Amino acid sequence: MIVIPIKEGENIERALKKFKRKFEKTGAMRELRSRQAFSKPSVIRREEVKKAIYIEQLQREED
Repeated sequence: MIVIPIKEGENIERALKKFKRKFEKTGAMRELRSRQAFSKPSVIRREEVKKAIYIEQLQREED
């Protein structure tokens, strides 16, 4: 469970922003979306490799 401590007089929008940030870091929505349909392990691995290649290319261009 996500707990957001709110100080007295703190803006509700700021607290909501903190909650959304913490919720995004947990990865709950990502996991729910991935569980909606089954993906074969080979497909998942292939996507991970493609992502790693893409990130590596970005880092090489940066240097």
